[in-house]
Amino acid sequence: MSISSPPSPQKPGQGLHFYEFVGLMASLMAVNALGIDMMLPALPAITADLGVHIENHQQWIIAVYTGGFGVAQLFYGPLADRFGRRRILFGAMGLYAIMSFTAAHAGSFEMLLAARLIQGMAAAATRILTVSITRDCYSGRRMARVMSLSFLVFLAVPILAPSIGQLILLVSPWNGIFYALGLFSLFVLAWAALRLPETLDPAMRRPISIAAISQAASITLRNRYSLGYTIAVAFTFGGLMGFINSAQQIFAEVFHAAKAFPICFAAIAAAMGAAALLNSRIVERFGTRRVSHSALIGLALIGLVHVSVIWLGHETLITFSLLQACTMFAFGLTASNFGAMAMEDMGKIAGTASSIQGFISTITGAIVGLVIGQSFQGSTMPLALGFAGGALVTLVIVLFVERGKLFRPQHHQPAEKPGMAVASH
Repeated sequence: MSISSPPSPQKPGQGLHFYEFVGLMASLMAVNALGIDMMLPALPAITADLGVHIENHQQWIIAVYTGGFGVAQLFYGPLADRFGRRRILFGAMGLYAIMSFTAAHAGSFEMLLAARLIQGMAAAATRILTVSITRDCYSGRRMARVMSLSFLVFLAVPILAPSIGQLILLVSPWNGIFYALGLFSLFVLAWAALRLPETLDPAMRRPISIAAISQAASITLRNRYSLGYTIAVAFTFGGLMGFINSAQQIFAEVFHAAKAFPICFAAIAAAMGAAALLNSRIVERFGTRRVSHSALIGLALIGLVHVSVIWLGHETLITFSLLQACTMFAFGLTASNFGAMAMEDMGKIAGTASSIQGFISTITGAIVGLVIGQSFQGSTMPLALGFAGGALVTLVIVLFVERGKLFRPQHHQPAEKPGMAVASH
């Protein structure tokens, strides 16, 4: 099937089957996750090779990428709503590959950061398109299930990525990691070109104009659930970014267990994967609010327990790994559900809405995560405080959004859009 003649979602039998759809959406998400997690073991080697001597500066390799990822989301939504999902996907994955190969040949830290910034901007399309394409086809609890299954497959990436990065470092310098990123993005591009139909109904295309974008932005920001759950995602995401920014340093400097980092990181990420699997099985039965609100309370309690353990002087590699795994489990039950709830009323402006929501949650989360990471001074306390504080702030936000009543059923259940591009079997 050629790029010039994409399959039509209106013709029966030409859409993706359900699990292939989930796999492709997960692969799109994985492009971004690989861009962060695969290089964690290589951060010391990269900064040493490029002449960077302040250890905390290695976090900028992650932070700059995340910043580009956050800002660029503002643009992809309107473009995807105007030109369709496929064209934007092809352009973004091609740019991601080019910047990956550019980073592989960076001769200075500044050039590497510039390539990482643009690479992150290209990766922003994956977040917007995953949400938009899924929302084109599903809504409500069904959308939450699709996102959970995609999230589950996607979570195999942080479980495996540091080990993959470590394996690449055994046979290649750090440049080989960027070659692997470029090749994977080209693989996703080819898969989408051959198999993904255009999911945006031509009648739903929106013009790119200040008036149209302003109207969509107003709808997104004035909707209580859209704005509230977007901010909720931001603060929980901030804790996750704080962990990613400082994880390598924590294992190497606090616990003197640099060799254990890939294994422990994988185990912690596996807890988040288990949560995503559980969520995909229970969310349609119990609802997004019951599941995510319960998990949020658990996230706050775990954070407070972790702070207490550190304050009492009982923190060890084992306690850190166990408590961080519990934290990631609770996080896994909130993230995809909060995202689905934020999109409940946004079906007609899915691309632009996901852009605005993604910009707010990613930039806020990146800033919070950078503050947590830069606060690292040889202790796990900043990370534990970041998760606990972020969870408590999020709980206050959710209480405000839900008018003080947690665990309520969905405020309404949008009907699944007719004419889905994806077969339901």
